[in-house]
Amino acid sequence: MDQYIGKMLDNRYEILERIGTGGMAVVYKAKCHRLNRLVAIKILKSDLAQDADFRRRFNAESQAVAQLSHPNIVSVYDVSKGGDVEYIVMELIDGITLKQYMEKRGQLNWRESLHFITQIMRGLSHAHSRGIVHRDIKPQNIMVLRDGSVKVADFGIACLENSAQTLTQEALGSVHYISPEQARGDRTDARSDIYSAGVVLYEMLAGRLPFEGDSAVSVAIQHLSSIPLPPREINPDIPEQLELICMKAMAPDLERRYFSAEEMIADLEAFRKNPDVELEFQKEDLRPTEEDEPTQLLHTAAVTGGTTSRTSRASRPAVERRREYEDDEPEQRGGGRTRAVLIGIVCVLAVALVAVLFKTIFSSFGTPVPEQYTVPNILGYTLEAANQHADIKDIFTIEVNEETITDSEYDPGEIAKQSPKAGEVRKGEQLVIEVWLSAEAESDTMPDVTGKSVAEARSITLKDLIEKYELMLEAKEEDKKYDDEVPEGSIISSIPAAGETLAKGQTIRLIVSKGPQPIAYIPFKGLTLQQALEQLKRLGLEDGTINYQASQEPAETVIGQDPDPETVTEVAPGTKVNLVVSSGPNSMAGSDILMIPLPTDRETGILKVYQDGEVIVNKEEVDCTPGTYSKEIFGSGEVHIIAYLDDELIFDQWITIDPYNG
Repeated sequence: MDQYIGKMLDNRYEILERIGTGGMAVVYKAKCHRLNRLVAIKILKSDLAQDADFRRRFNAESQAVAQLSHPNIVSVYDVSKGGDVEYIVMELIDGITLKQYMEKRGQLNWRESLHFITQIMRGLSHAHSRGIVHRDIKPQNIMVLRDGSVKVADFGIACLENSAQTLTQEALGSVHYISPEQARGDRTDARSDIYSAGVVLYEMLAGRLPFEGDSAVSVAIQHLSSIPLPPREINPDIPEQLELICMKAMAPDLERRYFSAEEMIADLEAFRKNPDVELEFQKEDLRPTEEDEPTQLLHTAAVTGGTTSRTSRASRPAVERRREYEDDEPEQRGGGRTRAVLIGIVCVLAVALVAVLFKTIFSSFGTPVPEQYTVPNILGYTLEAANQHADIKDIFTIEVNEETITDSEYDPGEIAKQSPKAGEVRKGEQLVIEVWLSAEAESDTMPDVTGKSVAEARSITLKDLIEKYELMLEAKEEDKKYDDEVPEGSIISSIPAAGETLAKGQTIRLIVSKGPQPIAYIPFKGLTLQQALEQLKRLGLEDGTINYQASQEPAETVIGQDPDPETVTEVAPGTKVNLVVSSGPNSMAGSDILMIPLPTDRETGILKVYQDGEVIVNKEEVDCTPGTYSKEIFGSGEVHIIAYLDDELIFDQWITIDPYNG
């Protein structure tokens, strides 16, 4: 069990799982509880974390990288230390490395290569403008996202790693992409990143690396002394001008290489707009001149299989180059590294000589030389089709690994991975290709959450899917909508919609109802009762109780309403509005308290009361438990009172009201 999984860093970052391991650090997926988001955390390995000087440089580099902000650079959110743990908090990328992408696709077409290298150079341009050099540009440090965009990763830690790295077998992954000045141990600048980016472009275009070797030393020697085979000789479909841009980026002579990332981007953009554009340089301009070339020490074509040997050190004075070979001169800066390179050259020559002698001697005894076979690309084939492949039949045996691979690029049952890879050379008999078949991707669809509250959707309907697919749930205030049918606080719809396939790490947006659209509330004072009732109907409101009151206003004129429009400006549709209506001016009118007995066989009822045929109480819900309903009435002399409860006659009497005597 990993010691960090489940641990909380700085009481903020919860480590969930390990997602990668490098030479210097281990990368974990974590959850930031403060901002409620998933992040990637890179934790320094314990042996490096013990080195105080390394920790100091690690923090300085990381703090500088944290200032970078560009769509083509993986964002660094935080650099911190929790106890004895040094770590970087970064953007969590939903994608794969460019190396994995190339392994899946094989050789990329030139348009796709142009798309990727332009984004890589834009990220580098941003970093270089702030004085930061990556020093370890390679496909393993470039992430390809689902939308086809790319992000350069491992700024800061890459330059630290480079400073601590020697040309051992462990460095073989990076040494294929290092610049000649890095191989020599000279000072590096932004142009070293441009060289490495050129190698990445070469690999995308040609489907192979410019230099290959059995050891890091032999590959590094080729960067110093060889010119790679032009990509168009491998793939004639590559446009000539794009090949020129690639070779200029890979020029071993710093003076002939692109001076800046912006300069290379300008040529890439010019080519993108017009593939036949005339660039300001030719292929001959990139080759070292004869006077720039020292004595040829080694033709490394025997090692690389088809490259032209050429040593280019035009950027260093001839006197300094001579001193490297004079024992009586003091060591120049980088002399120790030069001696190591010379020793490596001698070793390669010795191995090559032994191999030639071995082959010559045994061939003289009639020993047959094993036949060589190039491994074909069978990705995307079914087993049956692969076994019928012309380059497989009677040469290779296909063995199926029990593990399956989930890959959307291949249909279930098709070969999604093979070992050895396509293009590799194998000798002898009984050759085997191990394959992994593609399995049907496990998927779930978005359930229907309409009508549910956000809490119900989160904790019940979507709970298991959130954990399984690491979903994020959003119910933003700006996404809320008025809805006449869905109650306030309930979900109207979701993005993705019900039935659509869910993806890992997806964010689900919930559209929540704010209830019916409010209605602008207006005063009815001064209108006749009939006009007020018509207005209520047009607005979608309902009439409530109607009470009559003597006033100086003409009879049947509205003199009051509840809710009060002075304090309420908006009401929900269907709101009941109570009205107070004038019974007209009457100086002799008096008043009395009307007592209407209520039936006790129910708790509430709807009451309607008439006085001399005029409604004085209209559809008022009353409490029946007291047994009576009281109301002040106005008039003079005998008045006829009729009352209905739930449309049932409960009161019918003549009442005498004494006139007001002043």
